Amino acid sequence: MKPLRQHNNRPVISYVPRVEPAPPDHASKVDGYRDVWKLRGKYVAFVLMGNRFERSQAFTGPESAQRWAAQMRQEGEIEE
Repeated sequence: MKPLRQHNNRPVISYVPRVEPAPPDHASKVDGYRDVWKLRGKYVAFVLMGNRFERSQAFTGPESAQRWAAQMRQEGEIEE
């Protein structure tokens, strides 16, 4: 039997925790909209409320997602 060899020269992977649901790495930001991201062919809004992100459902148009984000911001201001 061969002895087990462990390599100590592996690169250290630094992990940066993020608050979920955050915009995923494979989502692309939609130009002209503040909170809208394109994800799998649909438009999704991500709004930072306090210390976490709120995610909308998937919309077919970016205008709808931005309206949802504006409404969430307005409701968040009323509650605080």
